[in-house]
Amino acid sequence: MTRVAEALAALEALAEARIRDGLSRYGIETSERVIGVPMAGIQKVGKQFGRDRDLAEALWQTRVYEARLLVAYVAEPTRLTPAEMDGWARGFDNWATCDTLCWALFDKSPHAFVMVDAWADDPAEFVRRSAFALLASLALHDKKAPDAPFLERLKLIEAAATDERNFVKKGVSWALRSIGHRKSPALQAAAREIADRLAASTDKTARWIGRDAQKQFAKAR
Repeated sequence: MTRVAEALAALEALAEARIRDGLSRYGIETSERVIGVPMAGIQKVGKQFGRDRDLAEALWQTRVYEARLLVAYVAEPTRLTPAEMDGWARGFDNWATCDTLCWALFDKSPHAFVMVDAWADDPAEFVRRSAFALLASLALHDKKAPDAPFLERLKLIEAAATDERNFVKKGVSWALRSIGHRKSPALQAAAREIADRLAASTDKTARWIGRDAQKQFAKAR
């Protein structure tokens, strides 16, 4: 049995009908085959198999929803190439796969900020969401990163704030809120300034993003 077959068998052993049948309640719609494995189970299988670049690519090619989530836990982040990251992003058809790979894999890549820039104005909904889900992940996870990369990318947030597509606007809001929550007075001030400006916009999507961020920033005071 190949490693990819073993990994799929390990996932199948953890399948639960309630998980498979309940994805739509969380806004997860996918054309991929769904087994029905909770995230804790996917992470458990990831620990079992460890980091394996070839296995990650083989899992991606299965077009099984949980196998693609598992990629986040078996791929080798330091060996990812921009082309590989871009290829996977263009295969996203739901927010969960997008966010899992951004949150648990892409943000550990040395190419992370480069890919934020590459995806920020992409016409594909989940590719564009990837830019902001990744930027949010970097803001929340990379505690040692300087302010400059985030300050420079606030303009990307403002530029995307009029994109009314649900998964893009929520990604943009997530990125703005995450930057504004970093322990940096400069970033906090800059993020709040943009939130205030967006909240006063005549565009309803920008206004929603600005107000969403304002509410979160107010709670943090």
